[in-house]
Amino acid sequence: MKKALLMTGISLALVGGLSNCAVVEPKENVEVKIPAEFSGKTSAFAFDFWKQIHKAEAKNNNYFVSPLSLHIALGMLLNGADTETKTEIQKTLKLDNASLEEINSSYKELIEKLPNLDPKVKNTIANSIWQEKTFPVQATFTDGLKSNFNAQLYSEDFGNPATVNKINQWASDNTNEKIKKILDSITPDQVMFLVNALYFKGDWKSEFETKNTSKADFKGSASTKQVDMMHKQEEYLYTENENFQMIELPYGNDKYAMKVILPKRDIDALVNSFNQETWATAGKGMVKQKVNFGLPKFKIEYSKKLNEILENMGMKKAFTDGADLSKISPPAGKIKVGFVKQDTYVAVDEKGTEAAAVTTIGIVLTSVPIIKEMTCDKPFLFVISEKTSDTILFLGKVSNL
Repeated sequence: MKKALLMTGISLALVGGLSNCAVVEPKENVEVKIPAEFSGKTSAFAFDFWKQIHKAEAKNNNYFVSPLSLHIALGMLLNGADTETKTEIQKTLKLDNASLEEINSSYKELIEKLPNLDPKVKNTIANSIWQEKTFPVQATFTDGLKSNFNAQLYSEDFGNPATVNKINQWASDNTNEKIKKILDSITPDQVMFLVNALYFKGDWKSEFETKNTSKADFKGSASTKQVDMMHKQEEYLYTENENFQMIELPYGNDKYAMKVILPKRDIDALVNSFNQETWATAGKGMVKQKVNFGLPKFKIEYSKKLNEILENMGMKKAFTDGADLSKISPPAGKIKVGFVKQDTYVAVDEKGTEAAAVTTIGIVLTSVPIIKEMTCDKPFLFVISEKTSDTILFLGKVSNL
């Protein structure tokens, strides 16, 4: 796992994805119309997720995650859950007061509208269901994901090594080749993968001039290192308080932006205190003013298994043998979530930002059939018989070959 420079801000982590269907050219005056409550709840989820990631990573490590990718992937899983398992997933997503119909409607709106907001920004979303071809799955589940999440269904032989290549190729194709591998292998207990891919590429509304990029010291938590520091003096939306400075860097036609947050004191304390209200208050307090701004060029490649993090966020039952994913394949207790993993990429330079995320949910059997081993590498017997009459025609012994 490679980690390089810094966390860039929630607004960037909430965008991305490349669709399997025909790409629709972004249009002007497109609006994303989702309930304000849904939007607020996804922000609350993002900051909860951020705190857990920050806590799980070593102090000197960098990270980059996509709350939206994880939220959408868990939204797909939610459609297959029932009873306590469903309740826990909904609470983890901060959507426990909403109906599944309302939730799916908001996902559909985001998936259809986000890619069309800004013709100068490439922001697309892809979802897929990978099903072991002999494993029975409820048609209502797959049909619902096709309709509400624009998910593509693939029925494959999980025993064939080529299937791993197909899944990895799908991830690569839907992230502009930025994330080329999400699976190393498929184990005998794995019967389904739910995968979300996000891809984002946007040029700054006002680019940094390369002539103003110079070497500068970056005083990291572990050491000081010389980096390429980009500089620009311009009017930005900006705010600050006793804890941090925050600046907004718009992309394209101003529909997307990166907000960079610079702590004035301890970064750990800032992350732990940051929440939806802090975010909203800071956003409302931003005003245009001239700022002499410096930002290092950086790239991060990151991969993280999220089982423990999601358990800490309240999603426990789904990972146990008592999981109820009966809306995927009945009865309850037959399958569970084996793993949730996210792979991400981000690169920031004078021209803009390229970012990608793939969230993979692996569904496994709760009890795997034991595969017996038998190798005739010592003396053995054999019998040839007629089955209908149970008549033995031949029998024998092999002692040496």
